Amino acid sequence: MPGGRGGGRGRGRGQGRRQGVMNFLRPCLLFLLYRGEGHGYSLLDGLDEFGFRGRGIDPSLVYRALREMEEAGWVASRTGEESQGPQRRVYRILPAGEQHLADWIDNLRRTRDEIDHLVQAYEREIGSR
Repeated sequence: MPGGRGGGRGRGRGQGRRQGVMNFLRPCLLFLLYRGEGHGYSLLDGLDEFGFRGRGIDPSLVYRALREMEEAGWVASRTGEESQGPQRRVYRILPAGEQHLADWIDNLRRTRDEIDHLVQAYEREIGSR
């Protein structure tokens, strides 16, 4: 059974959830960078606004997402000069990242509308019984 519980080459436990977190993490990071430049830990703190606080997100996921978004051409980084300790990478959003964020938001709006329609239909059905 490929990908099933019986073995095969499916994802291990937690990888599907991690991928889901990464899929939501990227637009959240893009939005934070849309507001202004930031380094990894400032962005990590900013994720609290989107409900990541209680989940204790692994900082390595944030840095991995930032690297992937830089490779995709959505963000750019430079070495920051303002730190007294080790130099930090400072990230900024690029036009392609702004477009990706806008597309993501449009997709979320459509999905929210579809969910609202389903919930309303369900509520009408259970109200008629």
